[in-house]
Amino acid sequence: MKKYKSIALLLLVAGLLTGMIAEKKRPAKVFLAGDSTCANYALEDDYQVKRFPLTGWGQVFQPFFRDDSLKMVAGLIKADSVIVDDRAKGGRSTRTFFQEGRWRAIYSEIQAGDLVIISFGHNDAAKDKTERYVDLEGYKEFLRLYVSQTRQKGGIPVLMTPVNRNYPWEEGVLKNCHGEYPQAVKDVAAEMNVLLIDLTQLSCEFFTKKGQDYVTSNYFMNLPANTYQAYPDGQKDNTHFQPAGGRAVAQLVFDGLKQLKKLK
Repeated sequence: MKKYKSIALLLLVAGLLTGMIAEKKRPAKVFLAGDSTCANYALEDDYQVKRFPLTGWGQVFQPFFRDDSLKMVAGLIKADSVIVDDRAKGGRSTRTFFQEGRWRAIYSEIQAGDLVIISFGHNDAAKDKTERYVDLEGYKEFLRLYVSQTRQKGGIPVLMTPVNRNYPWEEGVLKNCHGEYPQAVKDVAAEMNVLLIDLTQLSCEFFTKKGQDYVTSNYFMNLPANTYQAYPDGQKDNTHFQPAGGRAVAQLVFDGLKQLKKLK
């Protein structure tokens, strides 16, 4: 009888250890909720033909979570691997992202320890596009909703101000183009004790250091004619990114994560 009890005890311990190992190995997810600046266009059919070189920063975010770089965000992510799950979609505001069920799809999959980066504003502020527009108070309410529901599932919300456009430039310095929306994000972060990355400020400072001519030609979708199949007539777009711009902004976001520590 003692022999069988010993075997049962060993099996129990082995099972517990196996469970602990399995839990440790579960990849954490980093969900991205946002708009076109963050979207993954490579998921679209015929991307190389129809959209390239258009690149959202979320599209090139996964490579930042290598084994050797995970220790840099160990204060936030305890898992030994990460899957970036980019749910951002072009043209979406905080309201339309919710109305279309895109937030519900994220909410249903959040597990304890997952990160949810929430970054809107480009479309919320578009007064001339009523199908997207959300005033400041409504914008704050949707951010509060996303934060609260992320926490309900044991996830870690990270609010992020919107990346700046390539304007306005004043005497060689790029200024905030989003009006009061970045401050609204900061207000909600302070009110709800939420982790915050001020990407508006970070991108303004970074692009300023690079210079207007450089970022216009290399980072944003300002393309010459007869160069890319998807844009035979060229393109002038100071909101969306070429691959180098997407990678540069993804680096800013990752650097922002490195400065954060999980709130109690």
